[in-house]
Amino acid sequence: MPASEAASPTLVRAARGKAATKTDPSETRTVRVKRGEQPSRAPLTPFQRWAWTRFKDRVKMGPSESILEDNLQKAHMRLRAEEYLAWVMAATFVTAAALSIAGLVLGVLIYLSGTGLTNLILAGGIAVLLPVGGTGITNLLLKSTPSGNAKRRGAEIDRKIGAAMSFVSAMASADVNIDQIFRDLAQEKIYGAVADEAAWITRDTELLGVDILTAIRVGANRTPSKRFQDFLQGVVTTATSGGQLKPYFLIKAEQYQRENKLDVMRRTETMGLLAETFVTVVVAFPLFLVIIIAIFAVIGNGGGNLLEILWGIIGAMIPAFQFVFVLYMQGLAAES
Repeated sequence: MPASEAASPTLVRAARGKAATKTDPSETRTVRVKRGEQPSRAPLTPFQRWAWTRFKDRVKMGPSESILEDNLQKAHMRLRAEEYLAWVMAATFVTAAALSIAGLVLGVLIYLSGTGLTNLILAGGIAVLLPVGGTGITNLLLKSTPSGNAKRRGAEIDRKIGAAMSFVSAMASADVNIDQIFRDLAQEKIYGAVADEAAWITRDTELLGVDILTAIRVGANRTPSKRFQDFLQGVVTTATSGGQLKPYFLIKAEQYQRENKLDVMRRTETMGLLAETFVTVVVAFPLFLVIIIAIFAVIGNGGGNLLEILWGIIGAMIPAFQFVFVLYMQGLAAES
């Protein structure tokens, strides 16, 4: 028998084996999740489903919202841009209807409370300005929510990145693989938003089958923090250029620790300056102003206007200044 004829059945069986490997479901890559867990989903709320059903055609007629899509990803808001715009339209519509009814009722009550042209103008102004202004403000707030959430997440990442890089450099010093480093970092919830970013990179590698460098590159484009983006891009550049990641991690950990110390010192100096300003503006200045106005009121035989100004300073200006300073100081302390 010729050699070619003897080899042909073997080649056929090999070809069939390769074809079976390509189509065999048992050979496909399985999704790895923890035992007893299911992949998380982001179902729409009933109101969001109604909004999408009602306004999806109008949303699809508009231009593509790539910036909104990026902000939603950076804010980890699990909605598509079209779904979010439909929700904004629905919420704006409901707000406009509610404020229109409220403005109409208030306008009627004001008009019925007295007669005259002034009451008529005031009633008409409230009936028109309340729904128009409230609807516009609501629409602007809802559209700016993704970018605002993304900026807050970016600030949180910047606060936690120094400690997270110390963890990464310690893992790298133990010769741990880069994918295992991000997997362990994702499980350390003490690092906050940094752990969430690492969890998304791990999701891309384990659930979507993406290689680690591609997942890191995608994560760099997705993160809202410029510092974390530079770190991830440096990881990709160092790995693809043949460099060593261990020295890179150690250098970045020292850099972020040094930058965090400078940020803490800067915030501390700012808080000290605000404390001095608080004593001058909120304590000393109103006290002198109250004394001066009280003296003028006594000299002027208790002038009514001066007493009203005095009560306004005591009851409104001083508490408002204190409230603003407390909120601002609380925000600075939370960033430390």
